[in-house]
Amino acid sequence: MNTITLNNDVIMPQLGLGVYKVTSGDTFDTVTTALHNGYRSIDTAQYYDNEEEVGKALKSCDIPREELFITTKVWNSHHGYDRTIEAFETSLDKLGLDYIDLYLIHWPVPEQNKFVETYKALEELYRTGKVRAIGVSNFHIYHLERLLKECDITPAVNQVECHPYLSQKELKAFCKKHDIFIESWSPLYRGGEILEETVIQELADKYGKTPAQVVLRWHLQQDSIIIPKSVTPSRIKENIDVFDFQLTDIEMDHIFHLDSGKRIGANPDEMNKID
Repeated sequence: MNTITLNNDVIMPQLGLGVYKVTSGDTFDTVTTALHNGYRSIDTAQYYDNEEEVGKALKSCDIPREELFITTKVWNSHHGYDRTIEAFETSLDKLGLDYIDLYLIHWPVPEQNKFVETYKALEELYRTGKVRAIGVSNFHIYHLERLLKECDITPAVNQVECHPYLSQKELKAFCKKHDIFIESWSPLYRGGEILEETVIQELADKYGKTPAQVVLRWHLQQDSIIIPKSVTPSRIKENIDVFDFQLTDIEMDHIFHLDSGKRIGANPDEMNKID
């Protein structure tokens, strides 16, 4: 497993398991399977409604806490200083942990205009040692610029939709300049379509890998953190088997050429759902 060092010297696995849309009934087995296959980073959220099951899997795995890296997020319904602290304590209790490794604001929710206040609650959680690192999710550059201007602690991570159809080059450049790591959610798009692209298929044949492994490798070579989601044991194992080959710069560029700006999730400027 490759690791990266965040801007506060906390070490984070570069590849983890995302559990968005993993039902509570499947979460325990999915997380347990991932941990048994070498995963040490698990990404959940208040909104996913599976933190309790993630916590049960962590408790049953017999892996030392210091070897695990657990991320969760505050949902749009709990923006604001006090509500964020409340959400954090609930998440911590559901996960059955003494601290969270990475705590994120899930969306900026522009209609509420509370993400700065919310982030200041994250700063307090960080200062008290309840969180090892803090960051954001789905933030555009101008959202980040406001945080950098009005808050004290630079986000360690910006978790955003990113895949070959939405490569986020401008955002990545901005984050690199400010020592913020990009973490890619939905790194494989939705599978299917992107995995059938000719350039991806040809590279898979060349390296004796699956198309999904080629796309994940493309992310890793940009120093991005990735959290591919799967509930299928064979795919969970496949997704972590990406550290034994290297794409060339030319091959990386060929994949970049697939960029069309296509999203599968909401544009952060339009995401104001609070329920």
